[in-house]
Amino acid sequence: MIRKIIHIDEEKCNGCGLCAGACHEGAIGMENGKARLLRDDYCDGLGDCLPTCPTGAITFVEREAAAYDEAAVMEKKKEKIQKEGGSVSRLGQWPVQIKLAPVNAPYFNGARLLVAADCTAYAYGRFHEDFIRGKVTLIGCPKLDACDYTEKLTEIISRNDIKSLTVVRMEVPCCKGIEHAAVEALKNSGKCIPWQVVTISTDGRILE
Repeated sequence: MIRKIIHIDEEKCNGCGLCAGACHEGAIGMENGKARLLRDDYCDGLGDCLPTCPTGAITFVEREAAAYDEAAVMEKKKEKIQKEGGSVSRLGQWPVQIKLAPVNAPYFNGARLLVAADCTAYAYGRFHEDFIRGKVTLIGCPKLDACDYTEKLTEIISRNDIKSLTVVRMEVPCCKGIEHAAVEALKNSGKCIPWQVVTISTDGRILE
């Protein structure tokens, strides 16, 4: 296909590498002291790299080029994050707010349900890996939302094939509300499934 894509003039390039750092898609790399367009399908044609080039070596051209492959770019970003010791999102559905979540959804069938207080994901550093991974996640804050989640959670557990329930809350008193709502919802559903409550301290430790 003919599309707009960047062109790097090797003669003008001074090898500073600023363009490679500015390219969020990883389309530009440094080879033999010069910037190179590594893959056409990684270049989105938006030109975030252009303003960073001090020598004006980067311009737009229209030519035959592979279409921008967003999926491939995202996969590369995930690989880079993992290689650098980071973590990728384990969130498997949307929305996540209890107030916004539907009562029935395909992702609830056979789900291991996680009901978590908003603050837990910020306090506990490995929240995605240790809690969200492999679960359907619902979050809320009983203090800020000023509502009782019991009825909504009861419907979700009652109407769907939920396999287990994990509640993650902070040690602060206001988080008792989300634990109470989830446990009461399980009781009200009449179902007997494995469940647990995990408490996170304000300094990010698992207390129980």
